[in-house]
Amino acid sequence: MRLSANGQPVEDIPTLVTLAGLDENRRMQQTIHYFSAVTGEESQNKVLEYESLNHSVLFHDDGAFSLGSMQHGPFAEFGAEFGFVAPNDTGLPGDRRLRLVILFNPEGHLAGFTLIREQRRGTAAAERPDLTVDMLLGTWQGEAVTLYPDWRSSDTYTTTLVLQRQGDHLSQRLTAPNLDVTSTATIVGSQLLFTQGNYPIQVLLLPDGASCTAPLNIPRGQPFFLEVGWLLQENLRQRLIRSYDAQGGWTSLTLVTERKI
Repeated sequence: MRLSANGQPVEDIPTLVTLAGLDENRRMQQTIHYFSAVTGEESQNKVLEYESLNHSVLFHDDGAFSLGSMQHGPFAEFGAEFGFVAPNDTGLPGDRRLRLVILFNPEGHLAGFTLIREQRRGTAAAERPDLTVDMLLGTWQGEAVTLYPDWRSSDTYTTTLVLQRQGDHLSQRLTAPNLDVTSTATIVGSQLLFTQGNYPIQVLLLPDGASCTAPLNIPRGQPFFLEVGWLLQENLRQRLIRSYDAQGGWTSLTLVTERKI
């Protein structure tokens, strides 16, 4: 599903993605088939092969990952992809994936999104309901794991996120070691707008329990982040946060796994 910068659906494109190991799994082949939403016929396919991972991607142990721009600069497109794998009842990877791409134009303005909701072929894995504000209200206790693109040791710590609604405003308080941040957003349908900080930030509530957080414009000379969340169960949520420094350089990828208490 392609969406505009304010979250309005633009088009739906059915896809089939096949991942296969080559040379005793020393290489991987990814084949992407695109189909017409009207006729169902294949309209395009793309074949990619990988022998190693480049420095713009990091994977967490459960398969959650982010791939994207390592540096924001003027007059260049900028963006990132975020991916999750839902666990099954045993905690192993299940039959659902969710991926989301956030894109900015060369001027640094938020340009749009691509939401990719996937299920393993031949399974009956169901999608999650569309995300709403009420689903997120409450106190969420989490564990965060931060990875770094320079391959230094990861950091693990606890987080607490409290979300409360008062009319058409949502207040949140996020606490973690050396962090205590409170902010308030205006609720406009499925769009949350945080305008009290150094630059405006938008959160979109999307189909399949997904959410995405991004600045409306890439700020100059200030650190910023991109975030994608997935509500896997009523009381279980994951968030991936890709952080950049004040010079626009990618610094870390954090996975937060949180439960409502």
